[in-house]
Amino acid sequence: MRQRFNLFFSLSFLSASLFAQVGGRDQPPGSPPADAYTPPIAGRYSQGMGDEVKVLYRNEMSGGLLAHTYSGFGLNFRRGKHVTGFRKRVTEAEFTYIRNPKEVKTVNPTFDNSKGFYYGKLNSFLVFRLGTGYQNVIYSKPEKSGVEIRYVTMVGASLGIAKPVYLEILHPDPSNPNTYSLTTERYNPAIHTIDQIYGRAPYFTGFGESQIYPGGYIKLGLNFEYGSYDDDVKAIECGVVADGYYKVVPIMANTSNRQVFVAFYLNILYGRKWF
Repeated sequence: MRQRFNLFFSLSFLSASLFAQVGGRDQPPGSPPADAYTPPIAGRYSQGMGDEVKVLYRNEMSGGLLAHTYSGFGLNFRRGKHVTGFRKRVTEAEFTYIRNPKEVKTVNPTFDNSKGFYYGKLNSFLVFRLGTGYQNVIYSKPEKSGVEIRYVTMVGASLGIAKPVYLEILHPDPSNPNTYSLTTERYNPAIHTIDQIYGRAPYFTGFGESQIYPGGYIKLGLNFEYGSYDDDVKAIECGVVADGYYKVVPIMANTSNRQVFVAFYLNILYGRKWF
């Protein structure tokens, strides 16, 4: 009986020694035991060899405000998707308006309550853009508090809408020169002098008479993203945008009008990213 116990004890010790050698064969020196518990990693960053590794969010959506040197402001919406880690395909939609540099707001000084208007303005010019392009990384964000720089190239359709300007026109009463009646009329520089204009009519008057000017646009810029978190979009973008149409757009009377509009722009964007 004692011999059997000694034999069983010897076999158990030998098996334990072999198991320890096989289990530790794939463990590098200094590593914790294979059955040691490693807590999961939470947060916006994953761990790799002791360094922070950024997570790539493939999808992005953002929107914001834009301004340009043709005295216009507008709205911008974008949808992006990474093609590679450093290249992103972007689709955008924009709404803005373009003014002629010669536009000057004035009033009729004869009447105290007269409304402001732009003398000589024939049409208000609204612009809808729909385009696609790419953002390419020039300088990657080194850490969460840094700035990532990309260059932007966009091209697409630009649809211009020329809405005619309507004004409130003064007509003197023949029987009483100090009494006037008002009519709303489309501005005609051939018959409407500045003394006859009381002020602007409601903005949407004449909208149904608008003319469409199809065209295209191209945009080149630099995008500076400064968001503190990987899944946030906080960016400022600046560059040059050019809109061209199939014929000259008549914005002002008695002055030169353009067919191509080239402007500097500034875009402020906020949004989110996801996988």
